[in-house]
Amino acid sequence: MAQENHHINSQEIDQEVQQLLNSLPKAKGWVTAGLSLYHNFWCPSAILGNVISFERYFQAQDQDTILASMPKTGTTWLKSLIFSVVNRSRYSFSNTPLLTSSPHELVPYFEFNVFANKDRLPSDLSTVPPPRLFATHIPYPALPETIKNTSNCRVVYVCRNPFDTVVSSWHFFSQLMIEEGKANTSLSIDELFDLFFKGLCAFGPFWDHVLAYWKESLENPEKVLFLKYEDLKEDAVSHLKRLAEFLGHPFSPEEERQGVIEEIVRVCSLKNLKDLEVNKNGKFMPSFPNKCFFRKGEVGEWVNYLTIDKKKLLENVMLEKFRGSGLSFKCI
Repeated sequence: MAQENHHINSQEIDQEVQQLLNSLPKAKGWVTAGLSLYHNFWCPSAILGNVISFERYFQAQDQDTILASMPKTGTTWLKSLIFSVVNRSRYSFSNTPLLTSSPHELVPYFEFNVFANKDRLPSDLSTVPPPRLFATHIPYPALPETIKNTSNCRVVYVCRNPFDTVVSSWHFFSQLMIEEGKANTSLSIDELFDLFFKGLCAFGPFWDHVLAYWKESLENPEKVLFLKYEDLKEDAVSHLKRLAEFLGHPFSPEEERQGVIEEIVRVCSLKNLKDLEVNKNGKFMPSFPNKCFFRKGEVGEWVNYLTIDKKKLLENVMLEKFRGSGLSFKCI
């Protein structure tokens, strides 16, 4: 695509974004710039142009892997695991780029990185050697057709029980406010819970997001792999084997004997990643210190923060939203 076309297209997108921003329903949510209802999900208004550009111009390749998720559901951990599985023949454990780069640099987001430059159009992605790894928080129905229907690319979805998701989101948001010197503007956990419960969170509603990928994984299991954070925590080795097979990079019997799976789990563990210098002091985009992505990662921590009443509210809405789908969560 010529640079001239880049310029024309980016202008067109900018004009369309402005028109859309004026017409779409708005909500405050807990995103500073607010949310806009686009394709029936709450898109952070600040990145709407990136989302539209991704939707229109991304050309998926058969060997691509797309990691999809809601925010704060295990994305950073799964990025490191997928990168390690796919690239284990290229790097040893002593020289893996994970030692010097954030998982978010190695598996970039479409909406925050790839389509976030000035023209809203990426450099020539066809020159990136396969297998290409990308990530997104965008709901399945809003993904480009080239991902959903016209290529054989794989989608890996990770979800987490909503109780821990909302608590993790609150900690993340609060830490960001502290880092930016805006601690006094932080939402209380009750305020954030109420917004989450109403679906007013970035890329939400949570229920619709999870269900769309869940149903697609049942209908097209060779295309979409659905993983639960709690299952990964409980038995990382067996789920990593399953992940590797799905990605077309299965572990050989020799690798299993040599403990390669266990070593990937160790290298990618929260404790190990958290202690790396790049994740203590580096930054992902201007406003996201890497350390904000590495906290506890525990299952069931929500019991220390949510009241019995709030627990019941979430349980009731889950029963309603997931009824008949076959989807459920442990540790709730």
